[in-house]
Amino acid sequence: MDAAEERARLVKALQGEGYLRDPRVAEAMLRVPREHFLREERDEAYRDTPLPIGSGQTISAPHMVAMMTEALDLGPGMRVLEVGTGSGYHAAVVAEVLGPSGKVFSVERVPELAERARASLASAGYPAGRVEVVVGDGSLGWPAEAPYDRAYVTCAAPSLPAAILGQLRPDGLLLAPVGDRLLQHLILARVGQGGVETKDLGRCVFVPLVGAHGFPGEA
Repeated sequence: MDAAEERARLVKALQGEGYLRDPRVAEAMLRVPREHFLREERDEAYRDTPLPIGSGQTISAPHMVAMMTEALDLGPGMRVLEVGTGSGYHAAVVAEVLGPSGKVFSVERVPELAERARASLASAGYPAGRVEVVVGDGSLGWPAEAPYDRAYVTCAAPSLPAAILGQLRPDGLLLAPVGDRLLQHLILARVGQGGVETKDLGRCVFVPLVGAHGFPGEA
């Protein structure tokens, strides 16, 4: 079975398990080659599991990428902030849903991962004009390109990052794992005129957010 067939099998399984309902997200996951964003364990690319990518980080399990991408309710042409580039795979899926008129701004704290992600994204067809990877403290968001229509965090935060909420447009959405170092809840927050409304999408486990608004003592 080749990679395209394995991708199709994975997408069908995620649909059958209820993780993947939006046909736009399904099509995006069919288009983005997950194996392209791995240096090792490429033969495991289409298992529904996180995989190591170096520097103590992981590429998220496909079902989590599907759930998070759907929850953001993305539309063509949106500007999206991602905190925690990692391998670049999640950003590529989001960019596919946004289409060529949209853009993902992705913040990664580890320079080596950022450099590797840029190369993987570019060679997979997602140049800086569609996914721009920058190095910085993602817990502070990326104010230089604000405001954003959507934002999501791919590492666990002790609370919803206030700086990122402040960089969203009115009615914008922030999706982030919130909790302690061992267990979090995936929280969807909407910025409205009356304040911030939140919805709990269920339990999850992510690596800790590092930075000014991350967990103290993380390096």
